[in-house]
Amino acid sequence: MLKKIFISLFVILILLLSIALFRTLMHTAGDTTFIGGESKVILINEVQAIKNLAESIKFKTISYQEREKFPQQEFDNFIAWLSKTYPEFHQVLSLEKLEHSLLFKWEGSNSTLAPILFEGHYDVVPIIPGTEDLWEEEPFAGIVSKNRIWGRGALDDKSGVIGLMEAATYLIKNNFQPKRTVYFGFGHDEEIGGSGAALITEKLRQEGIQLHWSLGEGSFVNKGFIPGVDKLIAPINVAEKGIMNLMIVAKAEGGHSSTPPNKTAVTMLAEALMKLEKEPLPGSLEGLSAAMFDEVSKHMPFSYRFLFANRWLFGRIIDFQMSSSPVINAMIRTTTAPTMLNGSIKSNVLPIKASALINFRLHPRDSIESVTDHVRRVVGSEEIEVRSLEGMEASHISSWNSPGFNIVASSLNKTYGDVVSVPGLMIAASDTRHYSKIADNSFRFNPFLIAPEDMAGFHGTNESIETNSFIIGIKTYVEIIREGSSN
Repeated sequence: MLKKIFISLFVILILLLSIALFRTLMHTAGDTTFIGGESKVILINEVQAIKNLAESIKFKTISYQEREKFPQQEFDNFIAWLSKTYPEFHQVLSLEKLEHSLLFKWEGSNSTLAPILFEGHYDVVPIIPGTEDLWEEEPFAGIVSKNRIWGRGALDDKSGVIGLMEAATYLIKNNFQPKRTVYFGFGHDEEIGGSGAALITEKLRQEGIQLHWSLGEGSFVNKGFIPGVDKLIAPINVAEKGIMNLMIVAKAEGGHSSTPPNKTAVTMLAEALMKLEKEPLPGSLEGLSAAMFDEVSKHMPFSYRFLFANRWLFGRIIDFQMSSSPVINAMIRTTTAPTMLNGSIKSNVLPIKASALINFRLHPRDSIESVTDHVRRVVGSEEIEVRSLEGMEASHISSWNSPGFNIVASSLNKTYGDVVSVPGLMIAASDTRHYSKIADNSFRFNPFLIAPEDMAGFHGTNESIETNSFIIGIKTYVEIIREGSSN
């Protein structure tokens, strides 16, 4: 009897292994040859384009949380410099200023076609105090050295704005006329909420404009981010996480610190925070995240393909491993981050209340209501109060089987060669959350190549972009604008 059981188990094991191996062999990348024709030769003035991005960095268009610090002259000077540097762009396109945000319109020849919009922002975050000496080059000097353009905004996001203007100028100089009307929206305060992009969106809405699709800042062309994958990966973000804050307040009797009770407001708050850490919001590889990693995993070594091809068997193992990476974890779940704490007013006084502000970045599967309910279930009690603060739901998910997505993907193949384009999820906030309200589909992607070591520059130290990456990005914008406005 026992022998029959072992034989049966062995047969089942062999059957499972055979199925898993078969699925792994089938889980390979197919022919990535793109449809759309060969790229036309794009001859831009590379030296001048690099110089223009470097010059743009010299303007300290910094967004401060304190509105009274707004450096208006820097923004005015930048706008004037754009007009002087890109005269053809300003002659052909109409311009409307909304505060310091810019809306350009390039009229198409066929008014029956829905327009498209390209967007970016030219404001930047401040330099972290005390880090100035850590920069290899001064952050607002606009230095070009070691085949890189250095300074705040080189990646986020003056390269996007200047890249788009360079691409459009190239097309204008080559007598290109779009069939579909093209808008360019350049925000002035994306880093502190994007009220400028909201103004542009509202203006277009009042004019009855519904965009065919839009393209704004987001992910980049990635190299070396995924172990074992040698190909370039382009996560074209089709959605954006939401954001919300909750305040957790622990209440207790106050008193003198010389005679503390067993539990104080501070210790109860600490216990609540530990409960949240131990019970995060559920996350798994499904929907958008699954679509992204299913495609990327086809280019991984056999061992990884074996796991991803058989998520029905190894799903929990994959989810656990992915959760251990902060970036990938943020792609598969709503993240929980305590950021601000408040307690006693004096070192020898037991607080009556202790509070923590918790910042959540909402995955599209979750909502403000469901996250609030989760937190109240985990930590809520007579002593612990959960207060709802401000929030914004995650964006809708755009189609990655749509013309806009396919145009971006095919344009990348034309300029970079063989690129694996996949739908992605933007884990930060962007101006696209405004523009997406009037667009059939919205995508968040910058066509510049970055490596893992470049990540520290985003809002950090030594922000820079490779000169060659910037040039290829401009050529990609040319392809996207040309095809997108002609399709």
